[in-house]
Amino acid sequence: MKKITLIKMEGCPYCAAAFRAIDELKQNYPPADIEVIDENTQPKLAGKFADYYYVPTMYVDGNKIYEAHPGETYEECRANVKKVFEAANG
Repeated sequence: MKKITLIKMEGCPYCAAAFRAIDELKQNYPPADIEVIDENTQPKLAGKFADYYYVPTMYVDGNKIYEAHPGETYEECRANVKKVFEAANG
């Protein structure tokens, strides 16, 4: 499985939804190497990814697969996190 990078912010409701989706979906995929970067506490690491605006944003081997958007439903988030797992597993 390829490396997944997740950029998040503490207290973000969309990030909480992404972690919920990860917990649900990881049972259906091989164990994933997920690097979690907090934009506020690790700005240098987050700064290496200059092509996102919203969090959570998820990359597979450095390629952006998912970036949340305002108003996103949990179902949309879950579908996008599933795409990330599929890309990491492919």
